[in-house]
Amino acid sequence: MLNLDEFYKARYVLGRVVRRTDLIYAHRINPEGEIYLKPENLQVTGSFKVRGAYYKISQLSDEEKEKGVVACSAGNHAQGVALGASGHGIKSLICLPEGAPISKVESTRRLGAEICLVPGVYDDAYRKALELRDQYGYTFIHPFNDEHVIAGQGTIGLELLEQLPEVDTVIVPVGGGGLASGIAFAIKTLNPKIKVYGVQATGAPSMLLSIEHHRIECLSSVATIADGIAVKEPGEMTYDLCRQYLDGIVSVSEDEICAAILALIEQHKLIAEGAGAVSVAAAMFNKVPVKGRKTICVVSGGNIDVTILSRVINRGLSKSGRIYTFCVELDDKPGQLLLVSQVVASVSANIISVYHERNDDTSNVTACWLKVQVETRNEEHVEELKLALLNAGLKLI
Repeated sequence: MLNLDEFYKARYVLGRVVRRTDLIYAHRINPEGEIYLKPENLQVTGSFKVRGAYYKISQLSDEEKEKGVVACSAGNHAQGVALGASGHGIKSLICLPEGAPISKVESTRRLGAEICLVPGVYDDAYRKALELRDQYGYTFIHPFNDEHVIAGQGTIGLELLEQLPEVDTVIVPVGGGGLASGIAFAIKTLNPKIKVYGVQATGAPSMLLSIEHHRIECLSSVATIADGIAVKEPGEMTYDLCRQYLDGIVSVSEDEICAAILALIEQHKLIAEGAGAVSVAAAMFNKVPVKGRKTICVVSGGNIDVTILSRVINRGLSKSGRIYTFCVELDDKPGQLLLVSQVVASVSANIISVYHERNDDTSNVTACWLKVQVETRNEEHVEELKLALLNAGLKLI
């Protein structure tokens, strides 16, 4: 059974290794509330995961340390285990799916781990890690369903209460539930009045469904940009703790996650991965009550695959009303493009790209389609542009 003494012990052990990340006031995330960020994306290895992994490894027996450890992960947990093992001078073997981003594979290797690339997906890597554990006697370091791991992650909860004692609400990303379990247990044990909410991606709601259905649910598949919380099935331990200590779990869409990543980049110069931004998305889009409340969003990690960052930004711009794409049907005659340009200029929108196509599928044989992407200020500006186009007699498709 978990107890608070384990959390304080973990904090002492981790004091030599992890950063105590400072809170950042983020008034523009949602002006209705007093929002703060806990930037674990600035943590050693770029994620909170090092807390649980390092503490778990520190508690192994000498015999276990001598044999080494094995883990499976697509990124953040792998780097935490690698750092923890190197710090204790023991061998670590990390099983990763073959499709894992090259940047995460190489980061794990640089931290001293041996890499075993496994054909398939995370579940295949998990089975391979257990197979190697049984074959060579390694200790398996579970990413979330472990008391020492949960205690390590829960040291964040202790820090939050010291950094903002008057906090009303804490919002935490949820994948397998290790982070949410640790933070919620620590906070609720010390101050039950504080609300703690978990957030999942709509494409991977395993803990949300499990709590709604009062039993552990295993999803057939998961699909989300928040790969760090794309977990098909929560652990028994984390399920019980989340059910007992969380005040609720909500979900956020892919567009909302992208908008949150963009807001963190623009407003606070912070890079967050999808999993790290879901807490901010929940506050931005009022998925949890934040009006008039001191609220902390835990930004759990920043190890985003930079090859998709531009696509994430574009999705975020669209969701925030900063980019708008429209298509109009025009008579195929001179002056039509000029008319559209004049309407766009009249509301001070900025044309980014134009695509013109003579379309044979319409009832109007002489018609053409014009697809235009413009830069706008916000949703209100988009509506102003739409109205101007309609008032000019243009047919929006």
